[in-house]
Amino acid sequence: MKKNKNLKKSIYGLFIIYFIVVTWIILFKMELDISLLRNMNFRNINWIPFSEPLVVSGKVDVSEMILNTIVFIPFGIYLSMIKEKWNFIQKLLPMFGTSLLYEVMQYILAIGGSDITDLITNTLGGILGLGIYFLCFKLLGKNTIKVFYILSVTGTIFMVMLLGLLTIANL
Repeated sequence: MKKNKNLKKSIYGLFIIYFIVVTWIILFKMELDISLLRNMNFRNINWIPFSEPLVVSGKVDVSEMILNTIVFIPFGIYLSMIKEKWNFIQKLLPMFGTSLLYEVMQYILAIGGSDITDLITNTLGGILGLGIYFLCFKLLGKNTIKVFYILSVTGTIFMVMLLGLLTIANL
């Protein structure tokens, strides 16, 4: 029993690290000097899904949509590991709410464009994470949480190292 509690605490810790990194990427644009964000002064809302911000030089740029989706996949996986008993809607609401909060904060702080497409793709990423966890649970049963825990530790270490290298390279 104590082993399961320690595992849950570790998963919460990894989720907090993930959440901090995602917040740093989305809100703080990976800046170490937050004062640089004051000069940004960019406040825009796009209410039309999959429209103009995606068109670059007359071509649709899907890379941002793909990245937004990928960044939120771990959110769905972590929520599945932490709140195993929650139903789909109970897991969907925090993912949607967090994405909405990021978009609102970007607008309020004038540090980026708020975009309905981001809200959709972020939430879709979380849903994909839920689906991935569900499928793995069907295949692996109770071992799923241990497998994802190992993947989470490895992924977190890799992500922190990669972001550290990117930060150092851009100093």
